[in-house]
Amino acid sequence: MKTPPLAARMAEIAPFHVMALLGRARELEASGRSIIHMEIGEPDFPSPPAVIAAAQQALAAGDTQYTPALGLPALREAIAQYYREQHGIAVPARRIVVTAGASGALLMALGVLLDRDSEVLMADPGYPCNRHFVRFIEGQARGIPVGPETEYQLNAELLARHWGTNTRAVMLATPSNPTGTVIDAEAMHEIAELSEARGAALLVDEIYHGLIYEQASPSALAITEQAFVINSFSKYFCMTGWRLGWLVVPEAYLAEVEKLAQNLFIAAPTLSQHAALAAFEPESLAILEAQKSVLRERRDYLLNALRGLGFQIPVSPQGAFYLYADCSAFSEDSMSLASALLEEAGVAVTPGIDFGEHQSRYYLRFSYTTDLVQLQEGVARIAAWLGK
Repeated sequence: MKTPPLAARMAEIAPFHVMALLGRARELEASGRSIIHMEIGEPDFPSPPAVIAAAQQALAAGDTQYTPALGLPALREAIAQYYREQHGIAVPARRIVVTAGASGALLMALGVLLDRDSEVLMADPGYPCNRHFVRFIEGQARGIPVGPETEYQLNAELLARHWGTNTRAVMLATPSNPTGTVIDAEAMHEIAELSEARGAALLVDEIYHGLIYEQASPSALAITEQAFVINSFSKYFCMTGWRLGWLVVPEAYLAEVEKLAQNLFIAAPTLSQHAALAAFEPESLAILEAQKSVLRERRDYLLNALRGLGFQIPVSPQGAFYLYADCSAFSEDSMSLASALLEEAGVAVTPGIDFGEHQSRYYLRFSYTTDLVQLQEGVARIAAWLGK
């Protein structure tokens, strides 16, 4: 019997290398080893109690049928109110689309924008799913190398230099995964002007926007109404497993996004939408802000500790919960180094090769989504392994 061939695109969609490390970490734990987890980009805090209670109430009431494709009207209004109260931005609820995670938001935005071989410019390093989603719908992701000199972010000058005849969109992430750096208002304004002048779409990933620790950075929505802005209940709101996000859509694209939502997902998970309404209650926001302070404390500790061990982190991350550390003083193969740290020191981290090609073999990503005691133990183990 002949086996049907794989689609050609599958050869260009890479797995997460960190998942193999996570699998091995679980094996080691099952055998009795203690592992410090600094590899996973998932908050260690539970969802706020009001969120859980709202889901239980919706389930008890039998609210388990489909919602409208664009989301519960009450949730869309709540998100619009959140933009007004937290960011001072008037975003009409009709432009807010509730999605099956931020991944669903990105897939719909790309789906209405790209044709075969359309090019999307994005930073390298960057979150790997972004380029893989572009490839999935037969577009071309073009990674632009970025480094400490631009705080690992794109700017208008870099974009103009790499612009191609097929460039259809620019994708930004602020704060970024894996670097935690943000794009300031002036740079965002210049990028928005360039994109609009050249007839390209601007997509902005703001899923970590609630986790900015110093001076607040404005949403792209404060700068232009033409951006597709992606956000999520996963990170700041601590609702990863609920699989819920949202997409703010420019007015001209709403009908097409709704059509795609109907076909791809029908609607986002109903229980998750009812639960998310409670994420905006004052008691939930107070909990989330307190947790953000804890994350900032962890960042400050781990940033100084890793620098003290000899890891180079030339740009202090302003947000998210990651440190992107140059490990070239110890190895020029981040995957081998990550494997050795796991097997020999009992510390799980993510190799830079998950995030692109630009100097990725020289970097590790450390996630501070575990408590301070565990982080301190992880640093002590790395120090001992390095002989320091």
